[in-house]
Amino acid sequence: MDLVKEIKRLKKEKNAVILAHYYQVAEIQDIADYVGDSLGLSQKAAETDADVIVFAGVHFMAETAKILNPTKTVVLPDLNAGCSLADSCPPDSFEKFTKQHPDHIVITYVNCSAEIKALSDIVCTSSNALKIVESVPKDTPIIFAPDKNLGKYVIKETGRDMLLWDGSCIVHEAFSMDKLIELHKKYPDYKIIAHPESEGHILNTATYVGSTSGMINYVKEHQEEKFIVATEAGILHKMQQEMPNTELIPAPAVEDNTCACSECHFMKMNTMQKLYDCLLNESPQIEVPEPIRKKALLPIERMLELSK
Repeated sequence: MDLVKEIKRLKKEKNAVILAHYYQVAEIQDIADYVGDSLGLSQKAAETDADVIVFAGVHFMAETAKILNPTKTVVLPDLNAGCSLADSCPPDSFEKFTKQHPDHIVITYVNCSAEIKALSDIVCTSSNALKIVESVPKDTPIIFAPDKNLGKYVIKETGRDMLLWDGSCIVHEAFSMDKLIELHKKYPDYKIIAHPESEGHILNTATYVGSTSGMINYVKEHQEEKFIVATEAGILHKMQQEMPNTELIPAPAVEDNTCACSECHFMKMNTMQKLYDCLLNESPQIEVPEPIRKKALLPIERMLELSK
């Protein structure tokens, strides 16, 4: 069976749209209607007129699409495609934490569950975290969750004193400083660019720090340069497509794996076969209980409004 042809046929038949994250496998990125970072994907999910949204990403992303589109069918190729960062913030513990600091505004990074979004005042992504934090009056204390690395980066850039939840992404914490130094010695003319979910010592080596779309745009503007890229290795596919002559190397991970780079096991759980199956069967579907959905919608809408 020609999966590409069949997916295109089903998509037309069902008035479906395929939204994919930059960390998906290359074949899925190539067949998607839109490939983007969390902010771009949220914006596309908010404005789509499709009846079926196939979310080729991880669970919290598909959940966000469902929160924005309660009447549409939202499917995820593999229901087990979770997120270590979202898992690091259990709703019960987080609710207790927020109740201990009732005067704080709660800003949560989009990489969290619907339950956590429902406990938030504003949601942010790595693209707009600085803007969102700066939109809060200076005398208002802030809780920032769940990513402590992104939180530390925002504190450094804005000078705001924020209370951080102790969560992190295993992919971005897996970069090896020693291996990065070795790699840079080998390729001294390569500039390091990094995602703010990485640890501070990695960010300190970077020429540019930004979201996945920010990193792509930076490389686009500096195509004559060479880069070591410190984020999930899936981003290199889009970068290489758009900048075929730019030399790129993925930043090395602590573990010795087949690509010697950092890959998100959850993002790679989605395959072309699973994409076809979920479109064919309109399953597994993402559901969000209505009381949680309504509460989670408000901070997402605030983010989308501030991101215009």
